[in-house]
Amino acid sequence: MDVERMWQLTAEHSPVGMTLVSPDGLVLTANRALCAMLRCDETDLRGRSYALLTHESDRARHVALFDETIAGTRASYRLTKRCVRRDGTTLWGDLSAALLRTDSGEPRYVIGQLLDVTRQRDHEDELAEALEQILRQRRTAQAILDTVGVGLLLIDRDGRFEESNKRHANLLKLAYPEGHLGVSGQLGAVFAADASTALRSEEMPTSRAARGDEFDDYRIWVGADPLEQRALSVSARSMRDSEGGFDGAAMAYSDITDLMRAIRTRDAFLASVSHELRTPLASVIGYLELLVDHEDLSAGAARQVEAIQRNAGRLRGLVSDLLDSAQHRAGPVLLSRTPIDLSELVNEALLAALPSARQAGVSLDGTIENSLRADVDPGRVRQVVDNLVSNAVKYTDTGGTVAVRLRLAAGAGVIEVSDTGIGMDESDLEELFTPFFRTEAARERHTPGVGLGLGICEAIVVAHGGGIEVASVVDGGTTFTVTLPLSDDA
Repeated sequence: MDVERMWQLTAEHSPVGMTLVSPDGLVLTANRALCAMLRCDETDLRGRSYALLTHESDRARHVALFDETIAGTRASYRLTKRCVRRDGTTLWGDLSAALLRTDSGEPRYVIGQLLDVTRQRDHEDELAEALEQILRQRRTAQAILDTVGVGLLLIDRDGRFEESNKRHANLLKLAYPEGHLGVSGQLGAVFAADASTALRSEEMPTSRAARGDEFDDYRIWVGADPLEQRALSVSARSMRDSEGGFDGAAMAYSDITDLMRAIRTRDAFLASVSHELRTPLASVIGYLELLVDHEDLSAGAARQVEAIQRNAGRLRGLVSDLLDSAQHRAGPVLLSRTPIDLSELVNEALLAALPSARQAGVSLDGTIENSLRADVDPGRVRQVVDNLVSNAVKYTDTGGTVAVRLRLAAGAGVIEVSDTGIGMDESDLEELFTPFFRTEAARERHTPGVGLGLGICEAIVVAHGGGIEVASVVDGGTTFTVTLPLSDDA
C-alpha cells in the first residue's frame, strides 16, 4: 500500500474532523468525523464555500485568516470558532489550518483539522456564569453589609483580617489613623471601658477572638481625641472547620457612644443627687433618734415616730446604693483593707438579720467555719453579706428557710447564701447584676428595692479579687456563692 493511500485511510478514520479546501475557498473533501460533527454527508460539503460553514459572528475573522494564508503572509492559523451544522444548530470547534503548496510554490489547498470543543466550551460558559453569579451575590452581600450600622469583621485562624464592611473600616481609621496592618492585636488608640486605659495587645477584642474566645458586650473606646472618641460594644463568635477545629471568628462592633454618655450623665446626676440628699437625711434621722428618746411621747406618737425612722433608714439605704452604684461604674471600688476573721463578720451579719427574718416568718440558719482570716475591707464585705441575706429573706415566703454557710475551699473563703424562695429563670439570671434590673416576680410582689444591690455586691467582690456566682430555679430557691481570697497565714 502506497503512502498516499495510507494517508487517505488515516484521514478517513481519524476522530478529528479533516478537510481539504481549495485556494478559492471551496471544500474539496471531508472525512467521516467532520461529516458527523456537521450532521451531513460528504456530498453536502463538497464544492461548498468553507466560509458558509462558519457562524456569521466568526466568519469575518475566519475569512481574513484564510486570505492571509493564501496570500503567503502566514503559513498556518488556529481559530476557535462556531460552526453551523446542516440542521442550523451550532457547535464550537478548535480549527487548525495549514497551506500545502505545489512544487512551483503555488497554493495547492488548505488542510483543515477541526476538534469539537462544544462540551468544553459549554462547561467554561457554565463556570463563567457560576462565577458571575458568585461575584454578583458577593457584591450584593457587600452592599448589604455596607448599609448595616454595625462594624463587621472576619478573621482567619491566624488572626489575619479577611473581610470587613465599610463601617468597620471607618472605625479602624479612627483607632489607627496611620493605617492598620490587618492583623489581630495591633496597638492603637483603643481604650478600656473607662475611655482612658490603653488596651494591651492581648486585651484587644481581635486578640481574644483569635484565641478562640467567644464574648458579648466587650466595651471599648476608640480614638485619641476625647471629642471624637466612640464607644463600642464588641461581640465575637468562633468559626469551626469540618473537624471542629478553630477556623477563625466573626466579630461585630456596635457603636454605643450615646448610651455610654447617657450612662455617664445619669451616674453623675445620681451621684450629685445622692450626695445632696445625704446631709439633710442624716439630720432628719438624727432628730428622729432624739424624738424616740423623749419620755413625754404618747404610745401612738412613739409608734408613728418609729415608722418614720424605719422609712428614713430605708431611704438612707437607697441613697447609699445610688451613690455607691454611680461610684462603682465610674471606676474601681476603693477598699480600706484590714486583716479580719471572716467568721466573726458573717456571724455579726446573721445576728443583725435575725429580727427581719423572724418578722417575715423565715428560719435563718448558719454554718460557720472558724478562723478564716482575710485581708479585706470589713465594711464592704459586710455590705455584701447583708445584701445577700436581706434579699434571701425578702424573696422567701413565710415558713421558708435561709441558710448561710462559710467554708474553706481551694485556699479561699466561700460564703454561700441559700434560700427556699421564689427563685429565678435563666433570662433573669443573665441580667441579675445589671443596674436597676428587677425580676418580674419582684415587681409583682411589690418588694421594695431599685435593683442596685447585686451590682454593687459584684463590684465589691471583684475589687477584692474574688468572684460571685448564682444558681436558681423558679419556685425552687436561689444560692449565691461568694469566693474571697484568704490571707497567706490563714
